Amino acid sequence: MTTTIAVSGKGGSGKTTITAMMIRYLIEQKGSGPVLAVDADPNSCLGLMLGVAPAGTVADIREDARSKKTDSSGTDKLRSVEYAIQQAVTESKGFDLLTMGRPEGPSCYCAVNNMLRKFLDTLGSQYRYVVVDNEAGMEHLSRRTTNKVDYLCIVAEQSPVGLVTARRILTLTQKLPIEVKKIGLIWNKKLDNSKQISLNDIETFGCIPYDTAVFEDSMKGKTVFDVSKDNPAYMAVKTILKKEFRIQ
Repeated sequence: MTTTIAVSGKGGSGKTTITAMMIRYLIEQKGSGPVLAVDADPNSCLGLMLGVAPAGTVADIREDARSKKTDSSGTDKLRSVEYAIQQAVTESKGFDLLTMGRPEGPSCYCAVNNMLRKFLDTLGSQYRYVVVDNEAGMEHLSRRTTNKVDYLCIVAEQSPVGLVTARRILTLTQKLPIEVKKIGLIWNKKLDNSKQISLNDIETFGCIPYDTAVFEDSMKGKTVFDVSKDNPAYMAVKTILKKEFRIQ
């Protein structure tokens, strides 16, 4: 049975770093098998945090399938899309990376999206864990590139702007045409002396302390696997997965 974790937040909130830390923790769990990491943010930074370069994007596959003029049957086209997705999956130690790329433009992609959704669902079902790094607008989720999410994590900083952003993302999640079993906030970059903030209509999964070591490693081009096991931020992410998601 597959457990899907989606992470959302505005740029600069630290959501991609937190997503990568979640993936690292899941990889470290014995018997979990490879994790499917899905980069659904057009900025496509998850691969950098994990130390791999994407082999291709689903957006490119969609555009190619839509623009390709062929006399082949629908079955052949389905097989072509399936093969292209398999080729776009970047394999690494303990995880596979699938990069979604830019969201679709104004043209209609209904037929292509239906094909993609079918194969993405099939692909995701082959993994014990699927972790999705989303943009704040959650374009890929809103277009139902997956049919369900077990845990949706909204990452925000404990500031007036962070509160507004969290509220907007929560409003978006309530309009998603997919099943979301549990939604919660992850307050990132929390200072030791700052007061705990909460929203009445959504639970808090946990807080991640501000950690200069993580920022410095990122600036040096290091990956999430270079972060020490006793790093405070990584320890906080592990606690959320153990306590809130019962993964240990």
